[in-house]
Amino acid sequence: MRRSAPPVRVASPAVARRGVCFVISAPSGAGKSTIANALRAAEPRLSDSVSVTTRAPRPGEVDGVHYHFRSMEEFRRMADAGELLEWATVFGRGYGTPREPVERALAEGRDMVFDIDWQGHRQIRAALPDDVISLFVLPPSLAELERRLHSRGSDAEDEIGRRMAAARDEISHWREFDHVIVNTDLDRALLEARAVLISARLKTLRQTGLESFVDGFFV
Repeated sequence: MRRSAPPVRVASPAVARRGVCFVISAPSGAGKSTIANALRAAEPRLSDSVSVTTRAPRPGEVDGVHYHFRSMEEFRRMADAGELLEWATVFGRGYGTPREPVERALAEGRDMVFDIDWQGHRQIRAALPDDVISLFVLPPSLAELERRLHSRGSDAEDEIGRRMAAARDEISHWREFDHVIVNTDLDRALLEARAVLISARLKTLRQTGLESFVDGFFV
C-alpha cells in the first residue's frame, strides 16, 4: 500500500514568500492528473483554482465550487477584459482560469497547481512570467501510453485513436517546459514532481521576506 508523503514545507515559516503557479502538462494517459491529485492530497497549502465554463452543470455540481458556470457572452467578455489567465473553446464550450483568485493566492504565499495542456501553459506563462514553474510528464513509450488508455476501459477505439494523435502533438511541445520527467513508476514520478515544487519554493526571489529576515542577523 502506498503511504502518503509528508507535506512539502518551505525552508522556514519565519520567511514570507510569494506563491508558485505549478503547471503540470502531459498527453492523456501519461499520469498528469494522477500526479496532480497526489500532490494535492499530500500538500494542504497547494490550492486549486475554480475554472469558468459555459457548459451546463452536471448533476451534483455546484456553482462556485466545481466550476463558475457562465454564459458564452459573459465568458467572452471576461476573456476580452483580461480577466482570464488562460482560456480555450473546446467543442463549442468555453473553459478558462479566473485571474483574480490566482493573483490573490500568490500574494498570500499560497501555491496553485494546474493540470492543463501546453496551450494553457503558454497562456499562463505569458500572463505571469515570474510565477510559473512547469513540468511535462512523458510516458515511457507511445505503446505504453496506448496500453494505459485501453486499460481505462472508458474510451471507444476511435476516441483512443484521437487521443493518440493528440498525444503526438502534445509531446512535440516538451521543450517549452522547465522540467521533464518520464513516468515509468508513479512513486518515483511523484517524488520528482515534489522535488520541482520544493526547488521553486526555495528560489531566492520568491522568498519576499528573506532580506528583512537576514538583516536581523546584523542588527
